[in-house]
Amino acid sequence: MGHCLSCFYNQTNADVVTSPNTKENDITENIASNEAPNSMTSEFPQEEPLLQNNENHLNSYKPKSFPGQNTNRVCLASENSADVNDIQKTYSNSEKSKAFYHNIIPSIPRTMSSLGSSEFKVSESKINQLFDQYKDSLEDTILAEGIENLCNDLQLDPDNFKILVLAWMLNASQMCRFTRAEFIQGLKSMKTDSVKGIQLKLSEISNNLKSDSEQFKDLYRFTFKFGLDVSTGQRILPSDIAILLWRLVFTNNEPPILEKWLSYLEKNPHIRGIPKDTWYMFLNFCEFIGDDLSSYDDTEAWPSLFDDFVEFENDQMNQNVSKTNLIIQD
Repeated sequence: MGHCLSCFYNQTNADVVTSPNTKENDITENIASNEAPNSMTSEFPQEEPLLQNNENHLNSYKPKSFPGQNTNRVCLASENSADVNDIQKTYSNSEKSKAFYHNIIPSIPRTMSSLGSSEFKVSESKINQLFDQYKDSLEDTILAEGIENLCNDLQLDPDNFKILVLAWMLNASQMCRFTRAEFIQGLKSMKTDSVKGIQLKLSEISNNLKSDSEQFKDLYRFTFKFGLDVSTGQRILPSDIAILLWRLVFTNNEPPILEKWLSYLEKNPHIRGIPKDTWYMFLNFCEFIGDDLSSYDDTEAWPSLFDDFVEFENDQMNQNVSKTNLIIQD
């Protein structure tokens, strides 16, 4: 800093006036003949005070020319070690300052970036302890009695919608049965390891399902699989179980046609089971027809059970219209 080219030119001229050395005079004459224009020194006025403050240091330097080098180019070198010592002391003091501040203000470790995070750390040991409270005495599984006890602690009825949500989050393979692996992995995904935490998470997830259609579709598809008795290789959901699960899964967002559909199934005992395709398509059916059946197109590839249902409902509506007309005529 403060050793720009214009400073070298001006200080060299000042040294030559007081120096008896002939070689230095020669060099100074060459420098003077090529003296930098005044515009250069005026362009950097901030250098002048620095030059005056360091005049003693700069006077200790003697310009030397090198063989084969243009004498107009000047190299400044010190012939004594005083300035070198000053530089070393300055550097040493700088290093000491850095060490001092490093001790006072240590570097922030990478793990401190997580100190401001509110993410809950789940304890697998706590989840195992919670599982052991409800598991069967003879089997490492939570069965019907344990699930009922868990529901009591959660202050929920076993047929509550939130229990279905819990089974979905655990990815339970069948009703009335939670394995240890399902329980541990499910609570980890919910980021909780306590009964109180499960209560809070179930409320949060249930509210999100009201507006998140994609998540609800996933829950809806899971419900069919959850209702099957996998121990017997069951592939079709019994109608009575399907009716219960339809009412349960649509607790918070019941479609307008649901009750008519379930009533139709209950009045037709010959419909003994609901295949997976019919269960899946019913969600699309509800979205497509809306509040009534007027937009239903029987030429579309709907399951035949839907065709029968729409035909039955249309007959019912026609009969109601006929009865109404007869009453008006009378």
